[in-house]
Amino acid sequence: MALPAHISPMGRLAHYGYLIFCGSVLLFLIAPILVIVPLSFNAAPYFTFSREMLQLDPSAFSLRWYRDIVQNGMQNPNAAFGWAYLVDSWNNAQWIHSLKNSFVIAIATTILSMLLGTLAALGLTSPGMPARGLVTSLLISPMIVPIIITSAGMYFAFSTMGLTGTFTGLIIAHTVLGTPFVVITVTATLEGFDRNLIRAGLSLGASPVRVFRSVIMPLILPGVASGGIFAFATSFDEVVAVIFLADYDQRTVPRQMWAGIREQISPTILAMATILVLLSIGLLTIVELLRRRTERMRGTTL
Repeated sequence: MALPAHISPMGRLAHYGYLIFCGSVLLFLIAPILVIVPLSFNAAPYFTFSREMLQLDPSAFSLRWYRDIVQNGMQNPNAAFGWAYLVDSWNNAQWIHSLKNSFVIAIATTILSMLLGTLAALGLTSPGMPARGLVTSLLISPMIVPIIITSAGMYFAFSTMGLTGTFTGLIIAHTVLGTPFVVITVTATLEGFDRNLIRAGLSLGASPVRVFRSVIMPLILPGVASGGIFAFATSFDEVVAVIFLADYDQRTVPRQMWAGIREQISPTILAMATILVLLSIGLLTIVELLRRRTERMRGTTL
């Protein structure tokens, strides 16, 4: 877009300097992704670009490390592809095991976070809520307090209750970390909510449950879903709490990647990171679609 003719030379310099600065920051943020994705197709077991890769030699690229995700730990990785191969991978492959754990924990965390966060947001936005600021600060404190302090505190608390090394303990810990996202998104959605709609529904004879299901829930659903997506991403990406609380059987993808970097440097980590990047892009796309839906709904209710 061309600048207006009346802009001074200093204004033009500031404008283009600002564009260069923003472009540099954006490049700095996406540079790791630009490096990780092509390296995940490296045929050699290295974390660097080989001369053949820079020359775009087809023999330098391979799906070797993506196959390793489903084969590493299998009893018979060289078997022909079929039902027995899939069962072997599902039951024995280390990365598949960590993926299953991550999805189980993240899905349970998302459900609990959406339930607790929505109830908390409804209470915080209700008229006459006492000590609203204090309660809000307590609810969102897991986002503010350093995760290592929170994890250490949960470790000492859970160890006395026998919850360390269990899926229950991990789900509770991740729910503590994910609920603030739901509280924030649902509270923001309820900021413009017209409570006269509730009074109108009750005056027409609808029960409180019917009013919530038919009036409140459709309006706050995008906020609930957005918060749930952030809770899912937080749980799926969490590694510090898993290090403190999980046993080997509860090893998640981030914990597996962290152990792989410490114990066995393998480009399989890059392949899994690429898969996680694609998952993140999908989640961000859903969040953006929900945001646009929320704006359309607000436009129709104004």
